[in-house]
Parts: sequence; structure tokens; C-alpha cells
Amino acid sequence: MAGDEKSKTHEERPVLAFDTSAAHCAAALLLPDRVIQRLEPMDKGQAERLIPLLEEVLAEGGLEWSDLKALAVGTGPGNFTGVRIAVAAARGLALGLGIPAIGVTRLEALAHGLPRPLRVIEDARRGEVYAQDFTEDGPGIARLADAHSLSSATNVTGGAAGPAALPPALPLAEAIARIGAERAATPQPRPAPFYLRGADAAPSTDPPPVILP
Repeated sequence: MAGDEKSKTHEERPVLAFDTSAAHCAAALLLPDRVIQRLEPMDKGQAERLIPLLEEVLAEGGLEWSDLKALAVGTGPGNFTGVRIAVAAARGLALGLGIPAIGVTRLEALAHGLPRPLRVIEDARRGEVYAQDFTEDGPGIARLADAHSLSSATNVTGGAAGPAALPPALPLAEAIARIGAERAATPQPRPAPFYLRGADAAPSTDPPPVILP
């Protein structure tokens, strides 16, 4: 009924999340009663696949773009070009739809739902890792560290955390969606790529999308 539709609270409106920070194209549509997810492994082609994938997820949920409350996007750290693809898409969609886009780092998403204190450790290559500590008081500062220089931690997770790593509580895109939904209640800065190290010397042959200031 039309009256029922108008009576929906802001919190009940869905959030669409996506991430292309690694060799994948991932999306999650957070609905009041369920989550629709997609994860497609791919080394390249995320720029061409992302929007059709999001439209497929929306269609499965029986929704239009105008039904969304907010967008949430993975901002890295990760593949330099992949991060820019997702962030540029989020900014453009948010501008066109008139809804907020919330940036969520990969480290935050991996920590979501796991016990504190917690350290997230992800491979940064070249003998280095991305690391961030999370306590009951909140997140620490994300840093680039030597893989062998980190002190021990009670709980660890992430691709470079070793055999003691806790598995993620949620798939990456769903965690991004849930964090984005929590943050959508308050004003947020526009998403921006989260880089702890600059791009490799050899750039991709495909030019990355332009990030507007």
C-alpha cells in the first residue's frame, strides 16, 4: 500500500555496498530482512562489470536505484586502480541519486563483528603488511609495517595474520554494507581512496577513473 511505503523509516531503507579493491567485484544489498550478495573473482574488467553487477543485485531485491538509503564502498588498502574504480563509482552514483556514499576501509570491514582487542593484518607485499589494532575504545591508526616487526596480539585476523587468524565474521561486502548503514545516520565525508603506500612504479595500461576533488 502507498501509505505503508510512505511510513517506512529512514533506517529501513536499503544500503548498497560494493568493493573492487582486490581481484574481485563484490556487492551486497542490505535489506531489513536479508542480504543479497555477489562476489565475482576477476583480475581485470571491474570498471565494466561493476554497474551491471549492482543493477543485477538491485533487481533481485526488487528495488530501483531511487529506493536506496545510502551507498557504502570499500576504499582499500588494495589494488591502486581497483580502489579508484569503486570510489569514483560511489561518488558519481551518490551525486546522481542525492544520497550519501560512505567509505569503509578493508581493515575496518575485516574487523567488523570480531572480538576486541583485535589486530587486522593484510599482505602489502614487498615484505610488508597493513596493520591496524581495534579495541573496545575504537580503532587505532592503520599503518604499513615490516611483516616481522609486529608484536604479538591476542586476536588476529586478515590474510597475513598466519595460522592463528580468526575467520571474518561476515563476507567483505556485507561488512562494508553494515558499517555504512551505521554511519549513514550522521554526516560523513565523501569516500576517498585509502592508501598507505603509493602506486607501483609500473602503472596499469588502463587509465584509472578521475577522482573529483
